Amino acid sequence: MSVRIVVCAKEVLDPDAVNNYALEGRLTIGDDGRTLTQTSIPRVMNAYDEQGIEAALRLREAGLACTITVVSVGVADGSEILKHAAALGADEIVAIPLDPTTTDHHGIARLLAAYLRSSGGAGIVLCGRQASDDDQGVVPALVGELLDMPVVTVARSLEALGEGALRVVRVTPDGDETVEVSCPAIVTISNELGTPRYPTMAGRMAARKKKATVLQADSLGVSDLRPKVVLARQFVPAVKGECEIIGGTAAEAAERLVARLRAESVLRS
Repeated sequence: MSVRIVVCAKEVLDPDAVNNYALEGRLTIGDDGRTLTQTSIPRVMNAYDEQGIEAALRLREAGLACTITVVSVGVADGSEILKHAAALGADEIVAIPLDPTTTDHHGIARLLAAYLRSSGGAGIVLCGRQASDDDQGVVPALVGELLDMPVVTVARSLEALGEGALRVVRVTPDGDETVEVSCPAIVTISNELGTPRYPTMAGRMAARKKKATVLQADSLGVSDLRPKVVLARQFVPAVKGECEIIGGTAAEAAERLVARLRAESVLRS
């Protein structure tokens, strides 16, 4: 019997571009003080969600008979992240077009839950532990609440067990924790899973022919997506750094540093 795995994926601004280059002229805030306007920063799949796809592929390679569907809210047919998912090996790609500024995490979770209900459910739902743009990590738990499904968070590995269960190794501040959960279940994947694979050339070619299933919010029976949490303002902080060089030999520099820290009450002894 084949298990249906659904991976939820989000499109985000490329974190490497955001982190490695000055944002001035590349990322601005609209006149409303909330909307991001970006000119030259590419949009990519959230890296944690890509590791969710990797986790699904590893389950398949370990012998689990399954189909893999990747669904994304806020993208349209032809989205590069869905083409990337297809190139990696997704059997089906699904787009739910939506302006993400018109809703919040609750709305996104309602759409994903409605999609799962309308499409026959899933034995395993995989999500990234959080999104790299807002770092909230609440959508998987909200979907679990809406569908009455158990949620296992921050997984570094998954193993399919007999009789519809998973063994999950979780990452915690105190070390790894191994749990077993009955399916259907939601599991969030962390970066400790490891680097996801690159698509093959054959996969890329096949992905060019794969069409996404496009579903509108109203067709899923979700009409009121008014946010419960409203973004009031966002801004690019001004980062200023000041550096003072303390000269002299190592012993002299250490003595001057200690004296300076005591003068500023950082050290009190």
